[in-house]
Amino acid sequence: MATQTAAERREDARQRYNAYVATCPSRKLLDTLSDKWVSLALTALAGGPLRYSELARTIAGVSQKMLTQTLRTMERDGLVSRAVTPSVPVRVDYRLTPLGEDLMPLLEAIKRWAEIHMEDVEAAREAYDRCSDSEP
Repeated sequence: MATQTAAERREDARQRYNAYVATCPSRKLLDTLSDKWVSLALTALAGGPLRYSELARTIAGVSQKMLTQTLRTMERDGLVSRAVTPSVPVRVDYRLTPLGEDLMPLLEAIKRWAEIHMEDVEAAREAYDRCSDSEP
């Protein structure tokens, strides 16, 4: 098998991983990353490792079942690591992996954009709803 240049490897990956193709594995990853609990958990962990209970307190509204499921998904995808310290009670800490840290500038930018532009979005929603209500 011939050795590929870096540019050839990138082109192969670009063709192999096309999220517009229904069977592309990157589509599943995009589904995961677009989940609100995943985004909130990742940005919460950007400040450093947190215990499960600290994450639960930080992310308002997340149920225990959903937080557990979210953390397992992120661990499976290599975005977070889980460290268990045997003690009474057992201590479980979560932290971003290098892969998760690489994602943070993007997620933090999206979170910041949402916080800055929420009033604009709410105004657009209200204007849309007014127009929709007046249509026959």
